[in-house]
Amino acid sequence: MIGIHEIGPLPAAGRNRIVGLTPYIRRPVDHPDQYQTVYARADGAVAAPTAGLHFTSELLERLRGQGIAIISLTLHVGVGTFQPVVTEDVRLHHMEAEHYTITREAADAINGRTGRLVAVGTTTVRALETAAGPDGGIDAGEGWTDLFIVPGFRFRAVQAMVTNFHLPRTTLLVLVSAFAGREVILRAYAEAIRERYRFYSFGDAMLIL
Repeated sequence: MIGIHEIGPLPAAGRNRIVGLTPYIRRPVDHPDQYQTVYARADGAVAAPTAGLHFTSELLERLRGQGIAIISLTLHVGVGTFQPVVTEDVRLHHMEAEHYTITREAADAINGRTGRLVAVGTTTVRALETAAGPDGGIDAGEGWTDLFIVPGFRFRAVQAMVTNFHLPRTTLLVLVSAFAGREVILRAYAEAIRERYRFYSFGDAMLIL
């Protein structure tokens, strides 16, 4: 079994009402349901977790059919996720806290898995690493995380991840650089630019193994 762990909160206004958009999207979304994950359930996020926008109900069913367990947790994406890093020393950046919930059922499924733990989205990574013990086991519960993952961070739980191509000087880009290594990420971004991949919320994603 491979565990794919997703975050699925609704924007604070609710799934079928006004949709929270990331700051760099400056025009209305014609079809609000297209800027929402198919597994969103709880109110509270300021925007959808963009890595999850790549998944459809049909794709999730195909993954389940291949023996991949789909396990959900919640982290309410906050405005701090989109704040650029302006300090010369990236470690001095202040990360705003975001609320997360990991149910006992989800924690037991994660801890009892036999395959690789694949996180969908940087927010999922932050929630899981916040809840991870020294041995990589996940503690059930809810709380606030202001974890800012920078190069040198020791990942205890997440073994692979799906993520978008992110803006420069963002905490998201810093996180994926910490996970995969700065040189690997720079090569991936050079390839994306050369091949004219789409960046940001409605853009392409990559799987980091």
